[in-house]
Amino acid sequence: MDFIKGEIIAIDKPYRMSSFGALAHCRYLLSHAVGQKVKVGHAGTLDPLATGVLILCTGRCTKQIEELQSHTKEYTATLQLGATTDSYDMEHEVNATYPTEHITREMILETLKQFIGNIDQVPPTYSAVKIGGDRAYKLRRNGEEVKLKPKHIHIDEIELTNFDKEHAQMSIRVVCGKGTYIRALARDIGRALGSGAYLTALRRTRVGDITVNDCIDFDHFDEWLKDKI
Repeated sequence: MDFIKGEIIAIDKPYRMSSFGALAHCRYLLSHAVGQKVKVGHAGTLDPLATGVLILCTGRCTKQIEELQSHTKEYTATLQLGATTDSYDMEHEVNATYPTEHITREMILETLKQFIGNIDQVPPTYSAVKIGGDRAYKLRRNGEEVKLKPKHIHIDEIELTNFDKEHAQMSIRVVCGKGTYIRALARDIGRALGSGAYLTALRRTRVGDITVNDCIDFDHFDEWLKDKI
């Protein structure tokens, strides 16, 4: 493989690591292996608490990043019902609780239908969306109030894969287009159910035709690299 000229590779991003952190680690190993600095970019950020497909482009293939970002993505997610957090995931503590006794499997199945197709979604305020040159999450961490406008997104499929009424948890599989925030989807599903919800697990299982089965294990990237140089 010619990493200087350009290659597209996919890694399975670990839990609690930023996409940039994963990229920087791989870039260091790539540059060390080939003996010179390798240009590397990624095609679509994953939250630190999310795992799964992270596509890395090296060399001239970085020009394909925009095209790769437009590809359809698939996620699996677990939602905790009956509570909310500021970030809509476990990055922040629970800030409010709501009843869940009224929620049934049939209610969830009916509710999910309203999120399929072209919808408007307000991005999470704890996100990398820019407001006047500043990232929204940085403004929030500085104690500033952030208001974001809805964005047009498209969701192809939402499948309920599990519902645990006793623990008020549900799991879904989502196939969606560019710009979709699964954390925001969790927030909106919770509201539509007359309760609250936040993510307890998120995994990107596919980007375009690349699935997690095609990914290089992050912890064994250096071993994989030795066979490619």
